[in-house]
Amino acid sequence: MPRPELVIRQMRRDELDVLVEWATEEGWNPGLSDAELFWATEPEAFIAAELAGELIGGGSIVSYGGHYGYMGFFIIHPDYRGRGLGNKLWHERLRRLLARLDEPAVIGMDGVFDLQAYYARGGFEFAGRDLRFEVTSESFSTPDGIAELSEIPFSDIAAYDRAHFPAPRDDFLRRWISQPGVHAKAALRAGRLAGFGVMRPCRTGYRIGPLFADDAAIANDLFCALAGQAPAEPIFLDVPENNPAAMALARRHQMKEVFGCAKMYFGPKPELPEQEIFGITTFELG
Repeated sequence: MPRPELVIRQMRRDELDVLVEWATEEGWNPGLSDAELFWATEPEAFIAAELAGELIGGGSIVSYGGHYGYMGFFIIHPDYRGRGLGNKLWHERLRRLLARLDEPAVIGMDGVFDLQAYYARGGFEFAGRDLRFEVTSESFSTPDGIAELSEIPFSDIAAYDRAHFPAPRDDFLRRWISQPGVHAKAALRAGRLAGFGVMRPCRTGYRIGPLFADDAAIANDLFCALAGQAPAEPIFLDVPENNPAAMALARRHQMKEVFGCAKMYFGPKPELPEQEIFGITTFELG
């Protein structure tokens, strides 16, 4: 009998929950509200791979207003790996995302190190490593000059985020900073926003992201204020290795490296203030 053909199509909402469970089994530690938030951001960004009527993989292809794309959440169930199915899914996702972006297209991704060479053959260039660090929160306290992010006008938050991300993402940001169980802090200097950080509950502990700040001292204040909200819980921070001050922050708090991805771009690397990015938002949506 002929082998069933791989069907690549739009994902259904319930299938994203399945992908999140697979991500948990892979040790990616998704947030408790990730599926709901990601789907609300752009339902058409989720692509499913089906074989003989069974979901066997998927991934995200987010278009931020046509200006910037991001490929994430790429996963094939272990039972179907090594058969070329992931290759077909990955290239079809890239094709579909390119069709949704304005020229010249720029697409970012955080890919596991083992697949870095594979992604390079697909046209992506290495731009640095994003390393996940972990520490168990104990005696962190909130320094002076830190406020609840909810007290800051959203227009100020969006403008600061836009300076540190390749494209506007206001709809996503509104949901991200107000998701259930979230802790979000702002740093004020001379009456203006000088940094902010968000910490969300995950399958294990909490993940901080983003963590943007004018300088290392402000980033450290924000980190301590956030970590102090979850005593005795594991805290994770995805640190861009290109920012030495961010790496120093992880060392200062004796965080241990537990995971990492290669930051790669299809098209020209966006010009961002890397020295002000202490923690990326998410490996799944950018």
